[in-house]
Amino acid sequence: MTVNEQGTQSSVVFTPGRIGPLTLRNRIIKAATFEGRTPDALVTDELIAFHAEVAAGGAAMTTVAYCAVQPEGRTQGGQIWMRPDAVPGLRKLTDAVHSQGAAAQAQIGHAGIVANSTSTGLPALGPTNRWDPAKAKFSRSATVDDIARIARSHGTAAELALESGFDSVEVHLGHNYFASSFLSPKINKRKDEYGGSFENRSKVALNSLRAVRDRVGDRMAVTAKMNMDDGVAGGFWIEEAVRLAQLLEAEGLVDALQMTVGSSPLNPMYLFRGEAPIREMAALMPPVRKLGLKVVGKYMLHSYPYEPLFMLEQARQIRAAVKIPLILLGGVTDLAGMNTAMESGFEFVAMGRALLREPDLVRKLQADNATRSLCIHCNKCMPTNFFNTHCVLRPESPSMPTMLATPTMAAAGEGAMVP
Repeated sequence: MTVNEQGTQSSVVFTPGRIGPLTLRNRIIKAATFEGRTPDALVTDELIAFHAEVAAGGAAMTTVAYCAVQPEGRTQGGQIWMRPDAVPGLRKLTDAVHSQGAAAQAQIGHAGIVANSTSTGLPALGPTNRWDPAKAKFSRSATVDDIARIARSHGTAAELALESGFDSVEVHLGHNYFASSFLSPKINKRKDEYGGSFENRSKVALNSLRAVRDRVGDRMAVTAKMNMDDGVAGGFWIEEAVRLAQLLEAEGLVDALQMTVGSSPLNPMYLFRGEAPIREMAALMPPVRKLGLKVVGKYMLHSYPYEPLFMLEQARQIRAAVKIPLILLGGVTDLAGMNTAMESGFEFVAMGRALLREPDLVRKLQADNATRSLCIHCNKCMPTNFFNTHCVLRPESPSMPTMLATPTMAAAGEGAMVP
């Protein structure tokens, strides 16, 4: 923090930062939050307005989520999946973001066992056949051909994102989505070349990123959202996360990493912290699912105390192991926290819920260093991703529908919000 000629404080947070070939106007990124504004799996004017508002509010880059690499890889049937038909709308979106001086990033990936097969009409794929009590369905074991197809489609999705005007892609390697589920010893029980050792379990993540880099090279920034731990006993943990980060750096597969935690199917609240919005989620469900959630919700959706910068200590272990830029996520809500991140060696910070509450928070922070986010971390934004992701405390918030057909606890835990 320095004092400028006018006597006001300035921070490195508001100076330009570089991710691969991309220079951002400041160090604050809008993290991925599934927006719930793509009912036909295509861009709408509402989605464009959502991201244009964030860009106008001062963020250096806004992340569009979720852009699945295959139609079965969506957490909800209405999510965008990357195909030529999606390009014109995505181009309108990136043009709108660029007109506000910000960069646009597409989060790409495959939801794997988190996918909602009821709404997509396609099987959810994972390392092995797995019963999901939240969906009352089995996910299917991905074949070797499925794994190769999904890796290739990451490259295709990245190239489509480049054609659509995106400045960066973020590859999803977290929350026990497809790649993350293969990384998890708890979920991945395969006996072939994709199971067992860390080297085998990491192949899905590495091959997906290789496909991306092969297709886009250095024509756009390539980042990844990577778990540090799943938040469940026997899952992926920090020691292996350090090894994976080092592999990604050694191969030059990413220009930056955003660290995260949690498992959408097994422990989603570990990512969010704060109270689980069980009552609000139950209100959206049909009677049988509503009753089930009320009975077992507190056992499936654990609550963790919220605290500022709640991923910082774990992320410091990644910071000590690699030299590539890192993006700190989790409880970033004020300039003091951002400065702490910069002083700890992180080049960027990411915000999710805070920018849902105040899309113009970055400009407010620039105007008044003492500004604090109005977000109270109530997590009541989580259930809104089923129809129109928003902060329920904003005066212009849309009303909540009384029931949706097939929302699931797992879907509510991911794609919707990030810390």
